[in-house]
Amino acid sequence: MTKKFLFVTGICSLLLSTSCESKHEKKEKEVAFLVTNPVVMDTTITKDYVCQIHSIRNIELRALEKGYLKQIYVDEGQTVKKGQKMFDIMPNVYQADLLKAKAEAEVAEIEYKNTKMLADNDVVSVNELNMSKANFDKAKAEVALAETHLSFTDIRAPFDGIMDHLHVREGSLLDEGELLTSLSDNSKMWVYFNVPEAEYLDYIMNHSKESAKEVSLLMANNRKFPHDGKVETIEGEFNNETGNIAFRATFENPEGILRHGETGSILMKVPYNQSLIIPQKATFEILDKKFVFVIDKDHVVRQREITVEAELPHLFIVQKGLSTKDQILLEGIRMVKNGEKVHTKFEKPNVVMANLEAYAE
Repeated sequence: MTKKFLFVTGICSLLLSTSCESKHEKKEKEVAFLVTNPVVMDTTITKDYVCQIHSIRNIELRALEKGYLKQIYVDEGQTVKKGQKMFDIMPNVYQADLLKAKAEAEVAEIEYKNTKMLADNDVVSVNELNMSKANFDKAKAEVALAETHLSFTDIRAPFDGIMDHLHVREGSLLDEGELLTSLSDNSKMWVYFNVPEAEYLDYIMNHSKESAKEVSLLMANNRKFPHDGKVETIEGEFNNETGNIAFRATFENPEGILRHGETGSILMKVPYNQSLIIPQKATFEILDKKFVFVIDKDHVVRQREITVEAELPHLFIVQKGLSTKDQILLEGIRMVKNGEKVHTKFEKPNVVMANLEAYAE
C-alpha cells in the first residue's frame, strides 16, 4: 500500500513539474517585443566640410628697385600699422638721379621763359615756343619719375597686418622684384570649402538669396571658433575632377586667433522639413545595405530594406522603404527571424524619441 502511494505521488509530482515547465516555456515564447512607428517631423542636421583659411588680404612685399638693403625696421611675426616703415634700400643713386633731373628741369624752365619772352615780341615763332614748352614739360616729368624711383627705396606697410618670415637680411643686394616678406590682414578671414553638386543644388534652391547663410568653424584643435561666419560667395564653376564647387565664408577675427594658411572644418546646418525619422537602433546592416524588421497585421516579422538620406545622433532620416503606418521592431532585432510570428508591445514615437539615449545603450 505504501509503495503504491509513493508511486502515485511521484507520478503527480512529475506531471505537476512538467506542467510548470511547459507554462514557463510558453511564457518565455510570449515575450512582447517593443515596436514603434516612424515619425514625420522637421529637423536639422549639421554637415561638416574640410576648409582652408585665408587672410582677407595676403600679399608679397617685393623690392621695386635694385640696390643694397640698407636697413630692416621690423621683425618676423610683428604686427605693423599702415604706413609704418619696414625696409630701406640704399637711396644714393636714386637721390643723385633726382638732383640731376631737377637741374635739367631748371634749365628747361629758363629756356622756356626766354623763348616765351621772345615769342611775345614776335622774335621767334609760335612753333619754337611750343617746342620749348614741351622740353620743359618733359623735364618736369623726369623729375616726377626720379622722385617715384626714390620713393620705392622707402618700403612701408600698405595696410595693417602681420608679417611673415624675412627672405632677406640687411646688406643683401636686391634685384628688382625680389621677395622681401609677406603681409597678412587678419581682421577678417576668408574660409573656403568644397560642396558636392547635389548639396549645392539643395542649398541654392532652398536658401534665400537676400540673407547670407550662417556657418560655424571647427578649428584644428577640435574647438569651435567663437564667432560665426557667413557664406557670401560661391565660385562660378564646378571642378570637373571632383564634382565640387567652392563656397567662401567670411569670419570676423577680432582676437587674431586665425592665421593665413590654417585648416579646419566648416559646420553648416541643413534643414530637413517633413522628414521620415526612425531610431538607428531599429536598423541592421547586411552587405552595406540597411534593413529594418516590419511587423505585419498578422504579427509576423518581415525584413525590409530602407534607404537612409541623412544621419543624426541616434536617428536616421529615411528616404524610402517605410511609411508612418509601418510598425518597426525597436528592440530584440537579434532575437527574431524573418517570417517569425511574435508578440509585440507598441511604444508611441514621441516616447521613443524622448528616450533615445536609453534605447541606444
